[in-house]
Order: sequence, then structure tokens, then C-alpha cells
Amino acid sequence: MDSGLAQRSPPRLADLLDEGPTALFLDFDGTLVEIAPGPDAIAPREGLAGALHALAGRLDGRLAVISGRAIADIERHIGSLDIAAAGSHGTDIRAADGEPLGDGPAGLPEAISTALEGYAAREGLAYEAKPHGGALHYRATPERGAAANAFARSLADEHGWQVQGGKDVVELVARGASKGGAVEIFMASGPFAGARPFFIGDDLTDEAGFEACEAMGGAGIIVGMREPTAATYRLDGVAEVHSWLGL
Repeated sequence: MDSGLAQRSPPRLADLLDEGPTALFLDFDGTLVEIAPGPDAIAPREGLAGALHALAGRLDGRLAVISGRAIADIERHIGSLDIAAAGSHGTDIRAADGEPLGDGPAGLPEAISTALEGYAAREGLAYEAKPHGGALHYRATPERGAAANAFARSLADEHGWQVQGGKDVVELVARGASKGGAVEIFMASGPFAGARPFFIGDDLTDEAGFEACEAMGGAGIIVGMREPTAATYRLDGVAEVHSWLGL
């Protein structure tokens, strides 16, 4: 996709719904909540979980949050997420009723978590332990990002896992995990099957979601300015995402 096309605003959600069944997949950090200095420093708007549940009703259940965060971590910040969700970059996928989808999550091997935690302590980085992955955050020390990414890639190769990069963060997840893979799993199940899918996200890991949606007749919507991108449309920021969604 020509990155210039991502300068266009998306059609109104109401217009998409008039055209036929529409499925929405939403990133969390940088899309539904503003990016913060650390993963625990976010300040979600009050009532966000309830607003998402109401939006899912408008979409006849065709709404899912797909995040690098664990589902339990999202719920710790905004309360019970009574919609479909995929956490840890698509390694933990569940339907709105909590039923697991896909092959199920893989736990992070102790050897990887120990190595990541030790590296973070030595280099002054923040280590985030996740149920199905582990992340090194270097927002406070961006000059150490290249070395952190190189260490993570070496560790992933050693143990047969894979690296997911993001904004001032690098994470190890199970091989084959991606947000695009989560979209494909959702779209193969009710109530998503047969709908036109759209993915809204701001980070590099969301590109796989954009590509998956475009391949199934939908499109990606990037949040903010980043090029190149596979997204067709763009929204300026979190406030514009909320407005477009009618939250």
C-alpha cells in the first residue's frame, strides 16, 4: 500500500455499517489510551470498558481489542473487558464469552525471563513480565534501544522464540504470534465471519493487523504519523479514535 494513502481520514463508521457487516479490531496503547512513560502509568478515560461493550453491541459483537498487553493487564486498568480480546500480540485469544480461540498461549520459558530480567537490571531498563512474553522498555534511555533489540534477537534465536518491536520497547513472544494472526482467527469464527474488517493501531506490531484486514477486503487505520505503513486511512490521535468510534 502506498504510504501516502494513509493521509486520508476513514469513512464514517455509520457509513461503513450501512454498507454491510463491519468488524473492528483495536490496539490499546496509543489507540484507546495515550502512550505513557511506562506500562503502568497510563490514564484510561473513565468508563472505557463500558463504552467498548456498548460499541460491541452496535457491531453485533464484531469488536475485539488486540494488544501487546496481557488481557488481564488491560482489565487491571479499565475493569472487566466483556468483549472479544487477544493479548500478548495474539498469543492469548478469547471470544467475548471468555472461550479460548486458537491453539492457546505459550508460557515464557524461565531461561528467557531470567535473561531478560538480568539484562534490564544491568542496563538500567524496565523489564515487564507477561504471562506469555517478556518485554524490555527503554523509553527513558532510548540510546540503549539498539543494543536491547540486538540482545533480544539473539535470545529469541537461541530459544526458538521471536521478537516483536514497538515504540521504545522490544518483546519476546512465541514464534508465529502476531496481531495479524489474531485477526485471522477471529474472522474464522462467529460473529466476525463474513464481515469487512478494519484494524486501528499506532505501532509497528499493528502493521500485521492492517495487512490481514486488507487481504480480507477491509483496511488498516493508523493512529498518528508513521511511514511507511500498510494502513489505508489515518486518525490523528487517541481523541480522534474515540470520536470516530463514538465512544
